[in-house]
Amino acid sequence: MYSIIEQGGAQFKVTPGTTIRVPLIDAEQGAEITIDKVLLAADGDNVKVGTPVVAGASVKAKVVDHIKDVKVMIIKRKRRKDYRRKNGHRQQYTRLEIVSINV
Repeated sequence: MYSIIEQGGAQFKVTPGTTIRVPLIDAEQGAEITIDKVLLAADGDNVKVGTPVVAGASVKAKVVDHIKDVKVMIIKRKRRKDYRRKNGHRQQYTRLEIVSINV
């Protein structure tokens, strides 16, 4: 059994027991959340495709932890003008463990 969900503007293929990394969610560590944007749900040969979402389908996930990605350096420079700027950015993510898929 698997499904395709949408979370934070991205689509993920999930099965029960897998761990995914999604953009930061405002939830406590260890909390259980429900994702209602299920775009496709499949159980063997039985495949349900949503238009745009599958009615009544949901995915339960547990928040494992909140993490940060590696630092990305942004450098701006203009030649002959003595203009240099250096900036860094670390994107925050939430790691989710898929508990169950309900169709």
